[in-house]
Amino acid sequence: MWRVRHFVNRYVNPVARPVAKRLPGFAILTHRGRHTERIYRTPINIFRRGDEYFFFLTYGSDVQWVKNVLVNGSCSIETHGRVVKLVEPELITDLELRPAPPHVRFFERRVAGVTQYLRMRASSSTSATTD
Repeated sequence: MWRVRHFVNRYVNPVARPVAKRLPGFAILTHRGRHTERIYRTPINIFRRGDEYFFFLTYGSDVQWVKNVLVNGSCSIETHGRVVKLVEPELITDLELRPAPPHVRFFERRVAGVTQYLRMRASSSTSATTD
């Protein structure tokens, strides 16, 4: 999947950014650069179970947004008209990707070769409505 990462960042993300926060299973992840302090907004696929959110790392854990979130210890996502602050990022290596729905597990494991995901928890001071 690394081969298509540049294409996705350059051409797909700018198109996806305006609609990702409204699509089921997608969100806009807002995070701060660990060196620049700049704010970044990244369209991302998310999965929720209770107050936990899962990000299956199609491009691996070496991407900038993952590094930024791990260093800063938090981020926020905008999805379905809500902004949710996420805290306590935990990078997990799991060859089975147990928290993933079956269709996602199949794609991520067999097609993309994913073995890691980021798990975060919704902060108790969450949920500002935006729309």
